[in-house]
Amino acid sequence: MKSTFKGFAGNVLFVLNVFILFLLLFEEKLVIPLWLQPMGRMHPLMLHFPIAILMLSMFLEFFRFKTSYNTQEFFRDFTSNVLLVGVLTSAITVIMGLFLAREEGYSGDVLQWHKWTGISIVFVASFIYWYRNAAWYKAPVARAGAIVTTLCLIFAGHFGATLTHGDNFILEPITSSQVEIVPLEQAVVFDHVIQPILENKCISCHNPDKIKGELMLTDAQALLKGGKTGKLFVPGKPHESLLLKRVHLPLADKKHMPPKGKTQLTEEEIILLELWVKKKADFKKKLIEFPANDSLRVLASALFTPAERTEDIFQFASADENTIEQLNTDYRVISPLATESPALTVNFYNPKAFTSQSLDELKEIKSQIVSLELSKMPVKDTDLKSIRQFENLRKLNLNFTRVTGKGLQELAALPHLQNLSLSGTQVTYQDVKQHIGSFKKLHTLAIWNTPLTASEIGQLQKANKHIEFIGGYRAESTQPIKLNTPQVKNKSTVFEQSVPLQLFHPIKGVDIRYTTDGSEPDSIRSPLFDKEIILQGNTTIKARAYKSGWYGSDIAIFNFYKNSYKPDSVILLSRLNKVHQADGPKTFFNRILGGFNANSPAWANHWAGYFRNDMEVLLEFKNPIKLSSVALNTLIEPETIIFPPEEVEIWGGTTRDQMKLISTLKPELPKGESKPFIKLISCTFKPTENISYLKIVAKPVKKLPAWHTSKHRPAMLLVDELLLN
Repeated sequence: MKSTFKGFAGNVLFVLNVFILFLLLFEEKLVIPLWLQPMGRMHPLMLHFPIAILMLSMFLEFFRFKTSYNTQEFFRDFTSNVLLVGVLTSAITVIMGLFLAREEGYSGDVLQWHKWTGISIVFVASFIYWYRNAAWYKAPVARAGAIVTTLCLIFAGHFGATLTHGDNFILEPITSSQVEIVPLEQAVVFDHVIQPILENKCISCHNPDKIKGELMLTDAQALLKGGKTGKLFVPGKPHESLLLKRVHLPLADKKHMPPKGKTQLTEEEIILLELWVKKKADFKKKLIEFPANDSLRVLASALFTPAERTEDIFQFASADENTIEQLNTDYRVISPLATESPALTVNFYNPKAFTSQSLDELKEIKSQIVSLELSKMPVKDTDLKSIRQFENLRKLNLNFTRVTGKGLQELAALPHLQNLSLSGTQVTYQDVKQHIGSFKKLHTLAIWNTPLTASEIGQLQKANKHIEFIGGYRAESTQPIKLNTPQVKNKSTVFEQSVPLQLFHPIKGVDIRYTTDGSEPDSIRSPLFDKEIILQGNTTIKARAYKSGWYGSDIAIFNFYKNSYKPDSVILLSRLNKVHQADGPKTFFNRILGGFNANSPAWANHWAGYFRNDMEVLLEFKNPIKLSSVALNTLIEPETIIFPPEEVEIWGGTTRDQMKLISTLKPELPKGESKPFIKLISCTFKPTENISYLKIVAKPVKKLPAWHTSKHRPAMLLVDELLLN
């Protein structure tokens, strides 16, 4: 670098240092004109260059006084020139940063640390440049200056990353602490569902250190306050809420949130935000306070596990079926906890038929009993010794029995007991206080309508926070008990040619009435299911249980579907939605039907989903088939953007490359919000022979209708079975 130019550059460096001091002295009165603001916004673009140059310069400065280097004129000139370029560009970068900091949205301690470490870089590096040829400037001073400058570079970069990307951005992958796992029963919708979404996707730009748009999203008060453009949301009206309006803007729109280039919200996160606002945006309501079938509860519940329990995996063997059949009576009903599960539930009915021997007789299946229902039975403390033998018992209902607190000691010996109901009994505060600590896995204790007062229950809750004490009074009905719904015994409700209908009820002596024409069954006119009937086509069975002295059950609905052909191979020509992978290509012909709540892990495993791309499935038949209809079994849940396809195409032919369009169908779309339902979408056409290859194309709705809160967004398509006839 020529001496005249270098001298001029040195003078410019001095001027820039003075200008920085001027900006610092009059910072509070400084107003940046609009035409100069773009220069400030170039700060993130400019800063990388001086960082690299200064890091190189400080490395050279640290070793400058080694004899082998110090005697070389080229090395001396090179290090001086590199340092000058680095400190000049860093000074310009600092000035840009000071301009940028005057814009709205920048404040807080992190900004101050970033500002002063950046300014320190300029001042320390300038000092080194001006005095590096002084007689007193020796190796110790050079090394100290290099170390100080390098540390300032590191810390300024760290604080800058925090401002841009959020706290602990650089070290988060290796230092992030384990997130506290909140049980489902304790989860508050805002604290544990909504706030984590905001923290992950929004708070990097809306925090005390960086308040874009005068909006902070760090807590409930900040959300309620809103920002420069007004309130963030209108409770109960997501379509009028600024939060959702900004989320649904096109990505290219400068007002879209999060901004382009930032990590975007997932579809599930957007739905959760919409449902929360729709449910009045309550900041204190627990997740379990919503109805069990509520869309917000169903979708959010997938994020949690129940308190103190994951899905139980039972290691014990199944009980002998003949033994279970012998132990079943009109008033003692033994049934599996779930399909193919070895665990059993036992329910007792009719107090007059109950004796202590009724419990003793269950010894042969004592290891398999996990749930025991004894509500209103004349159970005494002495009977609890028999219950103690049920070593795998998880749930025990002793509501309105004759047990007292003296029997709690026996129950405390049950190693897996999680749910205990003692409502309507004579247990006292002292009884519960004395024995509650002996229960190893208890998480719920019902003690309403007992001698315990509300104050005493509160004391127990305070001392045992891991247990939920249910103390609210619920008047017990003296009316007859309502029957549960009939059940189907068929392994699958999808069949090839014909299938015998198999209905049953766990309570003996129950009459099952049914219909096949869509009407609701009653106890007089509807056929009695007393013999096997054969189904030969798609049929909707509605069934209801009746028994003298009992209330009739709710109506159970079973859909039976005929599928005449199963392809030799199934090829997915388009990708499945990452949440709804189901069983891949096997999904469409595995005869396993999905249910509602398709966004929960259990049901998602049965639905194949398509989002932002068409469903394209290719079927191959080694033996050509004759076809007249193709049907898709779909889930429709408008609230969570699950819609039927807007168009279905059926292609077929003798070869893969020469298929022709056989049929098209445009299904009717929902015209408003409704409860979730499952619908068979069927394409019927003139019988077509010699089909060796069949391609089914279903196109998800590309833009939701104007009435929907997520209007103009794409919908999701879920299919669990294809039916060929």
